Amino acid sequence: MKGVLPVFRRSIRESWRSVIGWSLGIAAVLLLYLPLYPSFGASGQLEDIIKALPTQLIETLGYDQIATGAGYAQSTFYGLMGFLLLTIAAVLWGSAAIAGAEESGRLELDLAHGIGRAQYAAESTIAVLVRLLWLGALSGAIVYALNEPAELGIHPPHIAGAALALTGLAFLSATVGLLAGALTGRKAWATGAAAAVAVLGYVFQAVARQSDDLEWLNALSPYAWVYRQPPLKDGVDAGGLLLVWGVAVALAAASALALTRRDLRG
Repeated sequence: MKGVLPVFRRSIRESWRSVIGWSLGIAAVLLLYLPLYPSFGASGQLEDIIKALPTQLIETLGYDQIATGAGYAQSTFYGLMGFLLLTIAAVLWGSAAIAGAEESGRLELDLAHGIGRAQYAAESTIAVLVRLLWLGALSGAIVYALNEPAELGIHPPHIAGAALALTGLAFLSATVGLLAGALTGRKAWATGAAAAVAVLGYVFQAVARQSDDLEWLNALSPYAWVYRQPPLKDGVDAGGLLLVWGVAVALAAASALALTRRDLRG
């Protein structure tokens, strides 16, 4: 392999179809949900629906602010569907980047052509990050474009913060997959670890909302780090945002170190 950033360039080149597919999925979800807000919000139907639901369910799903435009966008997309879509993409890309390449034999072949292990891990991480940044930026651009037509009333800078929070959560899951793949060389383990972080993070914050005695679970939940303060309503919590991105970067560095110190599976 020749040229600058060969692993990164190949990864981007080979994944453009999947990026388009995920982009269309995100756009479809946003165009389906957000334009419905004026009819629901103005008529008071959302408030009636919330009043009919059990309080614990409302707290678990984060629907307590859904009657406002910012709360509606947060609950339907950033806190649920968008989080689900970007997490799935991150898990798939992160687990395939190192573990998938090792299982297919591509990793060993690339290393035999003069690419260092740390370089391979770093370029793979950057390729995953660029794709996730694109999806996060696309979602933010669509929300911004629909902000006025859908009468959401979101302060524009808050959209950027929410997009960074969502992308950071997805990247954190991806780096867990990268690290697990670098440690084990097994895609199943990488996929399971990456998915577990996302699922447990969501579950921990949901359980923490049920009781003050369980609020300590928020400290273990990346989801709570960035969403405990509603980013579209109050602006993203800077400390939580830095923590999510900092942990993700640390995991990415650990994956490069792990790959350099392990014998590849034959």
